[in-house]
Amino acid sequence: MTLPVATQWYTSKKIDDHTTLILEPHVHVLEQANMFLVEGSARDMIVDTGMGIVPLKPYLDTLRRDPAKDIICVSSHTHIDHIGCVHEFDTRLVHPAEADEMASPSGLSSLYRDDIPASLLQTFLDAGYPPIDELLIDALPYAGYDPKTYVLRGAPATGLLNEGDVVDLGNHSYTVLHLPGHSPGGIGLFEEASGVLFAADAIYDGPLIYEGPGMSVPDYIATFEKLKALDVSVVHGGHDPSFGPARMHDIIAQYEAIWRS
Repeated sequence: MTLPVATQWYTSKKIDDHTTLILEPHVHVLEQANMFLVEGSARDMIVDTGMGIVPLKPYLDTLRRDPAKDIICVSSHTHIDHIGCVHEFDTRLVHPAEADEMASPSGLSSLYRDDIPASLLQTFLDAGYPPIDELLIDALPYAGYDPKTYVLRGAPATGLLNEGDVVDLGNHSYTVLHLPGHSPGGIGLFEEASGVLFAADAIYDGPLIYEGPGMSVPDYIATFEKLKALDVSVVHGGHDPSFGPARMHDIIAQYEAIWRS
């Protein structure tokens, strides 16, 4: 399979004065996770780190007002599309339920469709994702890149995030919410003062994946109850565009109806 060479691997879009969305546009939409750079007065934060095909930290530093400032890496969970570049950061935070997986990834760790279990591929198709060609990428990051050399490295956590903990950036503080369902140690970050929720894969405006290794519909239902109680202004999900509270409640209602049927 011959692929073109990408002119750039990452793209970025300013969401507000202190938040930047980063994407890998040449990764299949299934694994094209949102990464969020949040710049604070005391320290910065990156929420999730993509696939790890190309180093992320050098690109991030071109976006930051002060690249010398400390930066915290928060992994919302440990699926392949969320921890690819976690090893590049000195401060690495994750929920304790997924610390071992982040240190030594055991799940999907290949760019090749044929390395994905057939049952999992069918789950993705049933959820509404488009078919995957031979590879999870549609371009090479640079000339001569061999997709067979891809490795999901992972890295040990330097700290753990439990329900109720706070990630303090100085002028912005985010409370940790344990949001299992999609994964056992899935977390979100909620800033009560602004109503901003980084929800990761607990909820996003696309096909939710709730059947697979480590997934639980009963846990997902409890997570949705927690989300419904929040005074949310905007939700930044792990995939797809951000949305407001009305859309959040619509998505929740849609899946609750599926699970009741």
